[in-house]
Amino acid sequence: MTNKFDLNDDSLVVIIGSGAGGGTLANELAKKGVRSVVLEAGKRFTFADIDNDEWGMFGKISWLDKRNSEGPSRLAKDFPNLPAWIVKGVGGSTMHWAGVAMRFQEHEFKMKTTNGVVPGANVLDWPITLKELEPYYVLAEKKMGVCGTESTGMPFHGKSSHYKVVEAGANKIGAHCEQATLAINTEARDGRPSCQVNGFCMQGCKIGAKWSTMYTEIPQAEATGHCEVRAESMVMKIEHDKHGKVTGVLYVDKDGNQQFQKARVVAVAANSIESPRMLLNSASDLFPDGLANSSGQVGQNYMTHTTGGVYAEFEKPVHMYKSTVVPGIVKEWEDNDPSRGHYAGYELEILHLGLPFMSAFLNPGVSGWGREVADSLRNYEKMAGFWICGEDMPVESNNITLHPTEKDQYGLPIPVVHKVDHINDTRMRNHAYKTSKELFESVGAIKVSNLPAYPASHNMGTNRMSERPQDGVVNLWGQTHDIDNLFISDGSQFTTSGTENPTLTIVALAIRQAEYISESMKRKEI
Repeated sequence: MTNKFDLNDDSLVVIIGSGAGGGTLANELAKKGVRSVVLEAGKRFTFADIDNDEWGMFGKISWLDKRNSEGPSRLAKDFPNLPAWIVKGVGGSTMHWAGVAMRFQEHEFKMKTTNGVVPGANVLDWPITLKELEPYYVLAEKKMGVCGTESTGMPFHGKSSHYKVVEAGANKIGAHCEQATLAINTEARDGRPSCQVNGFCMQGCKIGAKWSTMYTEIPQAEATGHCEVRAESMVMKIEHDKHGKVTGVLYVDKDGNQQFQKARVVAVAANSIESPRMLLNSASDLFPDGLANSSGQVGQNYMTHTTGGVYAEFEKPVHMYKSTVVPGIVKEWEDNDPSRGHYAGYELEILHLGLPFMSAFLNPGVSGWGREVADSLRNYEKMAGFWICGEDMPVESNNITLHPTEKDQYGLPIPVVHKVDHINDTRMRNHAYKTSKELFESVGAIKVSNLPAYPASHNMGTNRMSERPQDGVVNLWGQTHDIDNLFISDGSQFTTSGTENPTLTIVALAIRQAEYISESMKRKEI
């Protein structure tokens, strides 16, 4: 099959990755008449490939290429080769996300101003504010179809029994539970049906009610004639000329052949592990420490949210699986209140895990597969639970580096992911464990189990935004400080993690970035 656009066409924008950032950027540029090639390392899936099967879909769509986890955290011990749960396929991790779409709070863009220097952390203010991003949040909510927002006017999903149990507990302890704003249709919209509550949101939505670039942004971009997607195309290196301007991308195509696609602009949207890895693998005589790395910040400040799980067992059935994956959120502790013993906030996201995943994560390493776990699994239908989602402090030594000797199937050094909890993360998690237990026991829980963090699906930082070039990798447009025609378009540009799930913010930033790239190309500034 021949390419739609010529390999020697140097007027194109080359986008690396097709998820929330890359897929959105491609569609927004296409609508403006800007032509792009999207290089996606993974396969192109169809609705027929999606099964309501937790382990089956995990094996089918996950990025399982070799990685190496380091550090004293439980993550490195339990998941040495799987530090992050992301998708390798067209649509990226928008195939697997739960659909939670929330805006950052105002203070989360200004964490250094809010809290000053945090010992042991590399906290920095974003170079943009909530007010500047709000118009793009509205556009993102409309694009994605986020229920429960003024942007769409779509109603919330109905209150499930799982939600009602948590809502009652929240009321008992003086907290407040809200229905989740989800990018999952509650009405037919944008050519997609309304949710049928299959409950397998994180395995890929079999009917397309959940927003995913797999079947929204990508095909819409292609329909304009201004976008070409090349699946199973693994990027090896971004190349540049003698002046430091990027000139194109070297990649391996689906047949195993190396190709070089010329470009006018390159946008990297490959997630917070692969994006810095790509810049580091593109080191040259002119950029000996990797592209766009004059600050030394490429790969640094890796954040995953402060996470954990809390699951309670009751006398009577809850049937938590009979709802969307995240039907509601307790936001009582989402603000920044250091009097609680930690900086920044967290949310308790009501989350149902299927029985296979619950079997894997319930008290792993504590009581193993013994009687205690067996008894709890017997009570699966009587469970209710949370996923803790809190702001993760940026720590410079939490980073992505290249392995000195081990290579992947393409001959590239594998990434090494080093992640250690900051003391603030530990204090926040413990506070969340305590409040969760109080909430569940207030409505009669007979047992409450704490689950540790599992492989991160919220990957942020490693190519962060900064006002000053010496503090980060990109400016307020996601444009690298060092190279005008090189952009970062995914969650790796996050300066801080916030408390909220990152996808809505990634999409809002991509819409905003597309405007900037289009106008800059028209003015011939890039």
